[in-house]
Amino acid sequence: MARALTLVTGGTRGIGAATAVRLAADGHDLVLGYARDDAAAQECRLAVEEAGARCLVVRADVSTAAGVDLLFARAAEHGRLSGVVNNAGATLHIGALAETSVAVIQRTVDLNLTGALFVARAAVRVLGTTYGGAGGVLVNVSSGAATLGAPGEYVQYAAAKAGVDALTTGLAQEVADEGIRVVGVAPGLVRTRIHADAGDGDRVTRGASRIPLGRAGEPSEIAEAITWLLSPAASYVTGTTLRVAGGR
Repeated sequence: MARALTLVTGGTRGIGAATAVRLAADGHDLVLGYARDDAAAQECRLAVEEAGARCLVVRADVSTAAGVDLLFARAAEHGRLSGVVNNAGATLHIGALAETSVAVIQRTVDLNLTGALFVARAAVRVLGTTYGGAGGVLVNVSSGAATLGAPGEYVQYAAAKAGVDALTTGLAQEVADEGIRVVGVAPGLVRTRIHADAGDGDRVTRGASRIPLGRAGEPSEIAEAITWLLSPAASYVTGTTLRVAGGR
């Protein structure tokens, strides 16, 4: 039986890397998009290959149409995609909206929403039966912040992720007859480098007390949800976003 081929954007660090390794163990070959960190990309590629999968890493800026085109073109050289995990994202900054620069707001929306839309569009054009595809699954990685709003921290990121939730709801209905399921995962506070990259390395420790389960999540826990949604076990799930946030 042929192995599934899945593309993961933001696939070489944090939730993306954990998802790649988990999917490799579940029988997927991987194409992993990443933005800057070459060392992390090579480390993740080796981990995926050690799990028994083929793995291609592609450096591409998915906040641009050209970057998305490059990523999907390289993926096509690797085989026919059966799934896409639309995961690339970052908060970029922590602070009140009024104290956040216009440039940071624009970059946040470009990466977390515009980029997600570009990737979703490309995924439909590859997976959809109208375009010669065999169907498949698109998983959009949102955030618990989409419903909480993230006041005083990153309202612009929360707003962009709320747009991703709307994308999941609408696109699922639009492409159901293309053989595509569109689903979402909304992680809560997770132990990754996203907060340190935005300038607040202690946020995970501080925020854990606000989580009903009493701790931050691990990337592997989000990866389990994504892997399930991509699997045949979730064959009747579309148009919904699964919150994986420890109760918050």
